[in-house]
Amino acid sequence: MSAESTPEPGIPGDTGTDGPRQGTAGRRRKPRAKRRRGLVVTAWTAAGIVVLGGTGVGYLYFKLNGNIKSVDIDQALGTDRPTKVDNGSENILVLGSDTRSGGNKALGGGTDDGSARSDTAMVVHVYRGHKKASVVSIPRDTLIDRPACTDTKGDTHDAASGVMFNSAYSTGGAACAVKTVESLSGIRMDHYLEVDFSGFQKLIDELGGVRVTTSKAIKDTDSHLNLKAGTHQLDGEQALGLVRTRHGVGDGSDLGRIQLQQAFVKALVDQVKHVGLLTSPKKLYDLADTATKAVTADSDLGSVNSLMSFASGLKGISSSHMHMVTMPVQYDPANMNRVIVQKAKAKQVWTALENDRAIPKSATRGNATGDAKGVVTSS
Repeated sequence: MSAESTPEPGIPGDTGTDGPRQGTAGRRRKPRAKRRRGLVVTAWTAAGIVVLGGTGVGYLYFKLNGNIKSVDIDQALGTDRPTKVDNGSENILVLGSDTRSGGNKALGGGTDDGSARSDTAMVVHVYRGHKKASVVSIPRDTLIDRPACTDTKGDTHDAASGVMFNSAYSTGGAACAVKTVESLSGIRMDHYLEVDFSGFQKLIDELGGVRVTTSKAIKDTDSHLNLKAGTHQLDGEQALGLVRTRHGVGDGSDLGRIQLQQAFVKALVDQVKHVGLLTSPKKLYDLADTATKAVTADSDLGSVNSLMSFASGLKGISSSHMHMVTMPVQYDPANMNRVIVQKAKAKQVWTALENDRAIPKSATRGNATGDAKGVVTSS
């Protein structure tokens, strides 16, 4: 189900209005979501005129459309998947890729061995009505049983036991990552979005940076981050360093890094809502150009129209209506650098999302956590 087709509940005046037709003229102004979509389309048209010098909106559309990379997850995974739940909600697997090849090497460090891992993994559950969301971060160091899968090239990969979660992506790319998350959660991923290092940095720069406050200094030579305690307008490189840092703050664990990532995502959501894109057609175009180059999406989202419709359906969600948790885990007694799933509590999380309900507090208590909560907040 696309974001545009999801019903928007609770619009005053939709029912129970009596009286002659001329007395209800104001009702035509109430579907604000449609009006906002109209403004977005108008801005795209204006962007085409400003940036391309009047050469035509068609050229603009095809240029942006050509930027988008897509993967056919449905074709690769076939029918052996959890049943799609048609309750108006959506589940999106968002991955940050830590490939060290090409333009990402200078940003990511490490060895250019041609491989890539899912440095960041979040399941975003958008509730019916698209007014709130729950985000479940999956620690990359979680030891799991990875299912057999087929990648988008048609190559098959054997199942494996007791391997790190992020090995799924390095083994079989997006399709195997989705297969693994669906096996782990028991719920179907409706969409897939991936952003790599360089794309993330460019997006933040195009937005004009993100404002955060740090309660203590953060210095991590591995992620190239050096921040004093205080308020900062992070540029793209600093933002990338923040969401990747694990040794510069807290206990140095992946769980601490997740806490930083979750705080940054909330700050980013707040920042986007304050960017005056509709008042600057060129800025809108530049951001659209950068965004469409930065992301890889599933084939259902692999066009400008689909991405616009999807994004339009999410714009009503503010940071205050985002509930961010980490999949319940505990440290592995055999290796404290790894974590294992707390199956009973994790089941509570996934069952709640499958039924479009809030995640119960009992599922988030007593789990292994990092030591970076509250270090970064929105400004």
